[in-house]
Amino acid sequence: MRKAVLTFAMAIFCGSWFASPSAFAQVVPPTQKAARVKVTQAPEIELNQPHLAIIRWTSNNPGGTPEHFGVVHYGTDPKNLNLTAKSHIRLNQGHEYTVFRVRVDDLAPKTTYYYTVDSLDAHGVSDGVKSSTKSFTTQ
Repeated sequence: MRKAVLTFAMAIFCGSWFASPSAFAQVVPPTQKAARVKVTQAPEIELNQPHLAIIRWTSNNPGGTPEHFGVVHYGTDPKNLNLTAKSHIRLNQGHEYTVFRVRVDDLAPKTTYYYTVDSLDAHGVSDGVKSSTKSFTTQ
């Protein structure tokens, strides 16, 4: 009986050892990049707090590498958007569109910020989807 229990325990242990999640991880190849990426829903402020904001926008699916980044270029001068915030996203290759959300931290309260949005592939190459300059004022 002990031998059967020990054999069963070893089978479970070895099975879980060899069947780790990384053993079954799926590598998704890049898809064809979209001919033209455009913002389909304008950037808007999803959350506005004294020291942070979340900016959300939607574009057609840019394609290319599954790993992407939403990028916000911002600053207090509309002609000098010298600060950058970015958030990682994994594209769903089966969807026609992509929703980007970027958290912008370390903002000053009651301050007006100007921003544009963009997206980058895994290699840091822009998808060419830069928006017009918009603004918001922190609480």
